[in-house]
Amino acid sequence: MDVARIVPEFHILLDPMSGVVAEEREDLIMFSLVPIQAQLDILEDVADDLMNSLEPDKELLSTYPGREETSRIAGVYANLFYGLVIGLIIAFMAAMAIVVMGGI
Repeated sequence: MDVARIVPEFHILLDPMSGVVAEEREDLIMFSLVPIQAQLDILEDVADDLMNSLEPDKELLSTYPGREETSRIAGVYANLFYGLVIGLIIAFMAAMAIVVMGGI
């Protein structure tokens, strides 16, 4: 946060962001919040990316363009695989039950 010294002899300052004209005092210390704001912007982007990771159709911060649907497609293939495996296990158990009961 930079200030403009409008009357240096009387220590009068102007804050251009808020338009406040004030007297410069030795008992007050002013800090620039610009570096902190930059870090907060980075944290806000990371927090938004974390929220976007919970939805499969949102683009993540560090992915290549055009990969918004990757999570959805991977979920479909994973569910097809697990469905096939569980279906085959149930079919095998049913076939074994039929063989054990003497059906064939």
